[in-house]
Amino acid sequence: MSTPHAADGQPLDLGTVGDELLGQARAQSNGHASRLVVGGSVQRAVLMALTSGSQLSDHESPPAATFQVVRGSARLRGADGFQLVVGQGQVVSIPPHRHGVDALDDCVILLTVALG
Repeated sequence: MSTPHAADGQPLDLGTVGDELLGQARAQSNGHASRLVVGGSVQRAVLMALTSGSQLSDHESPPAATFQVVRGSARLRGADGFQLVVGQGQVVSIPPHRHGVDALDDCVILLTVALG
C-alpha cells in the first residue's frame, strides 16, 4: 500500500508525517528530511523536518511561497540581514530575496510554493 499523498485527494496528517521526517532527520548528518506532499503544475507543498541547530543555507526565493511552522520554531533570515522567528502554528510569506532557515529547536515546516 502506498503512502497517502494530499495531491491524490487523500487526507494527510502533517503531525504523523512530521514525526516520521523528524526521525529521518535525526539520522542524517545535516539534520534535514523532507517529503513532497502536494505536487503539480501550479503549486507544490513540501513538508520539511529540521533538527535543532540545523540550517538551510541561503537560497533564492520562489516567486510566491508561504512558510508555515507545524511544530517547533525556526528563524527565517535574509541575506540582507532580515530575520523573523516563526513559531508553531504561524505562517508567513517568504520574502522575495535570498534567504535561509535556522532551526531553533526540532521543527517541522510546511513550504507551499505557487508555480508559474
